[in-house]
Amino acid sequence: MSRLKDLFKKSTNESAKTEEINEAQFGPSVPEGLWVKCPKCGELLYKEDVVKNSYVCPKCQGYFRMKAKTRIRMIADKGSFKEWSTDIKTKNFLNYPNYEEKIAEVQEKTHLEEAIKIGEAQIDKTRVVLGVCDARFLMGSMGYVVGEKITRAFECATKEKLPVILFCCSGGARMQEGMVSLMQMAKTSAAIKAHSKAGLLYIPVLTDPTTGGVTASFAMLGDIILAEPGALIGFAGPRVIAQTIGQKLPEGFQRSEFLVEHGIIDGIVKRNDLRRTLSGLVKLHERNASYSQFNKICFQGEQKQKIETKKRRTRKKEMTAWERVEIARDSKRPTSLDYIGKIFDTFMELHGDRAFRDDGAMIGGLALLDGQPVTVIGVQKGRNTKDNITRNFGMPSPEGYRKALRLMKQAEKFNRPIINFIDTPGAFCGIEAEERGQGEAIARNLMEMSDLKVPVLSIVIGEGGSGGALAIGVGNEVWMLENATYSILSPEGFASILWKDSKKAKEAAEIMKITAKDLKALGIIEQVIEEPYPACEENLEEISENMKTKMREFLQRMDKKTKEELAEDRYERFRKM
Repeated sequence: MSRLKDLFKKSTNESAKTEEINEAQFGPSVPEGLWVKCPKCGELLYKEDVVKNSYVCPKCQGYFRMKAKTRIRMIADKGSFKEWSTDIKTKNFLNYPNYEEKIAEVQEKTHLEEAIKIGEAQIDKTRVVLGVCDARFLMGSMGYVVGEKITRAFECATKEKLPVILFCCSGGARMQEGMVSLMQMAKTSAAIKAHSKAGLLYIPVLTDPTTGGVTASFAMLGDIILAEPGALIGFAGPRVIAQTIGQKLPEGFQRSEFLVEHGIIDGIVKRNDLRRTLSGLVKLHERNASYSQFNKICFQGEQKQKIETKKRRTRKKEMTAWERVEIARDSKRPTSLDYIGKIFDTFMELHGDRAFRDDGAMIGGLALLDGQPVTVIGVQKGRNTKDNITRNFGMPSPEGYRKALRLMKQAEKFNRPIINFIDTPGAFCGIEAEERGQGEAIARNLMEMSDLKVPVLSIVIGEGGSGGALAIGVGNEVWMLENATYSILSPEGFASILWKDSKKAKEAAEIMKITAKDLKALGIIEQVIEEPYPACEENLEEISENMKTKMREFLQRMDKKTKEELAEDRYERFRKM
């Protein structure tokens, strides 16, 4: 092997120099020849091995940048891609020296007309508009031609009622075209808005790198924003930021994993999984969505939560309100994810509020209920100390409520019913929550949920604590598990405020009317879901099946109503209270 590498280096000395120039200008890519160099670990690899592994290093899993035509070949059905807008020519708006010559040189070298290929294609026989940026062409920068191609593509997609998928890879706006380049940010964004108003799906896939004006326009305007692992994504480059603030940047700063954690994108998909994930998402947003297609979706690192409760059986008896409070708070009680895993055919979690953070206390995403697409949202508690820290003990922050609202508005756009699971002692009260507008976030949810034009069902499965629970509780119907509680605040807080003695929590629980039975009698909830004995692993399946049956009946009832009637019924429901 060593001898082969030596011969390779010696016989390709001239091409290696050329590759160094290319790499300095365009970043690492797949060169011609028998061997390729990994952009991450620097190892020399058989090109055939890299190609077979979807241009991912077999040793360190580092990602190579891909040519547009290679990406199209990997994603689209064979022979289905038909390129659009190939007649648009680059103009030298600034009379920038040698700009025309530079464009001609790059065109000859890359065999590309411009930095994006875009047109109609099929993925698993479903029509889509597919666009791919190519970093080899002036680092994928967006000038007039790129902006015009994207704008025309969205306009055509709106007319033809097609979803759009864009693979983004760019250094940002093209400096050589000055303000004309900057205007493409606004132009493409306006076209995306018109496409969105038509109720159509847009999925940007962010690859390495996605920066500058592209990040501040079409790359961040998707209904669902995906990214490849380790991709550099940001507005300003990390070097500029470091020099500006004079600080060392944290490990992994502006990488796709960083963006998921900070709530900016929905998730990361490995390259091998991209085609089937995109196919599943596109088919989910068709009216004839089916489980077999949606099940193709695959996010990196997604795990199902395992229940670690011990089997137990308690003879059914009339319990006090305080006993039900203790059962509702039981750490072994099934969580939102437990019910989601049992009730729905499959579930794909979406992340983030698009602004600050992905709140682990609030989960949400896309699911199928007997083949029907639904949006599912839930407050999630942890199973152990480490998990509870991640989930903040089921107490959502403002960004959690904003994530929930983002997903509910997305559901409204695509006419999906919304099913919410409530299990929280209350909204997180802390300095940072107040700094980020906890009250405003809850208030915004209450207002926006009241007018949603899709069915909304909210189910209290454990604790329903105060405004933190109500923030996802503005439903056409609200249900409770038999041993759940729903209260203005905790019995301890109630006793402390009214009696100046939190130790009188048991007495407070009895007079607060916080049990499912009491609240059904008051007209606060519509249904009580029976627990043959307190919910746990042993009876999770039984309770879930009962809940699923009732959900089907709910959706059948709601299906008879118009969009306007759904919103009006929800308004009248709370107007009576």
